[in-house]
Amino acid sequence: MYPNLYYVFQDLFGINLNGLKLINTFGFFVAIAFIGAAYTLTKELKRKETEGLLNYTEETIITGKPASFAELLINFLLGFLIGYKIIGAFTIPDALNDPQSFIFSSQGNWLTGLLLGGFFLWLKWREKNAQKKEKPEQKITRIQPHERVGDLVIYAAIFGFLGAKIFHNLENLNDFIKNPIDALLSFSGLTFYGGLICAALAIYFYARKHKIAFIHLCDAAAPGLILAYAIGRIGCQVAGDGDWGILNSAFVSNTNGTLIAADTTQFQNVLNANAGFYINQFGSLQNVQHLNIQPFWGLPNWLFAYNYPHNVINEGTAIANCMGNYCHQLPISVFPTPFYETLMSSALFFLLWFLRKRIKIAGRLFAIYLIVNGLERFLIEKIRVNTKYNFGSFHPTQAEIIAILLIIAGTVLYFQAPKLLKANSKP
Repeated sequence: MYPNLYYVFQDLFGINLNGLKLINTFGFFVAIAFIGAAYTLTKELKRKETEGLLNYTEETIITGKPASFAELLINFLLGFLIGYKIIGAFTIPDALNDPQSFIFSSQGNWLTGLLLGGFFLWLKWREKNAQKKEKPEQKITRIQPHERVGDLVIYAAIFGFLGAKIFHNLENLNDFIKNPIDALLSFSGLTFYGGLICAALAIYFYARKHKIAFIHLCDAAAPGLILAYAIGRIGCQVAGDGDWGILNSAFVSNTNGTLIAADTTQFQNVLNANAGFYINQFGSLQNVQHLNIQPFWGLPNWLFAYNYPHNVINEGTAIANCMGNYCHQLPISVFPTPFYETLMSSALFFLLWFLRKRIKIAGRLFAIYLIVNGLERFLIEKIRVNTKYNFGSFHPTQAEIIAILLIIAGTVLYFQAPKLLKANSKP
């Protein structure tokens, strides 16, 4: 596993670049996911603009004004944070040994923070001063929907992260109650559906404000959403953020991280030897979820069973002769569900990309996205470790409930789309 990019470059290229410890691997892939989604959304919005399905809006802007206090303050704060934390990390001993703790601590370098903040402030002042006119002018400009993708991505990132955190902590209330600060500030522990729901609400109100037809925006976003999910799951797999499957009792780990084929007796012995760890996770040894699946078709063992050595959340037992952070592995292998989801979501992306020009009724492409997304998540939940709710004899996970609702919503939208489009087209 590679908790941050430092370990990637160290392992693959033999290069030690301490600054890369600041770049969390999961966060890196989330950034790539947003870039991929933004690219596909821009292409789809441009296509819909060409087809006359989306129109520009006009806005009045004022040119020639000097920099406002708010603009100067924002630029100063941005530069200060970069200088205080990122540059400061290279000037404070041992800060990069645990970059996550450093980032969320009060530690930093005031001098580099103030210097870079002042530099950013000066750059903004110089830029606006060069454009300053004796008499500021009002100008009406046309803005196409695709030109707002940057704003849409920022809204999706902010509200998506907040929603993912909120839903994750609702799903793991016991962990949140034990340590609420760590639960809220940790880079791990994100629930995709929470992010999707909150980001969708934020984008809906943004689209309404700027008169972007929401039903067409949803269709344009559908392929990018499933692509972003596929890329994000790569980050989960590579970092080992705890988003893995149930135990595969066909394999256990030795002390140096190697997988060993196990029979029932060996599995029970390792389970009992690590009883404290699994009781904390499942409540009791009787509740431990596991399947015994042997590799087939000549596929590699890791595709069926993985022990996530050096995972970013330090879950499991200590690895022999490993020093420093990230020296834990799972005692019994689990199904690498993030990798499965990357494969399934990638296939679904190509399906939606293939259908996007062939489905003519607005809303139906997004309906298909909701259905296939819900089906994919409902199926993967059968081999994922997640908190279950108790409704009598019904014990679903949060993700299963939302997945079912998405399938229902997608089905209803698919058949109601023509009526919705007709209603929205009336004067």
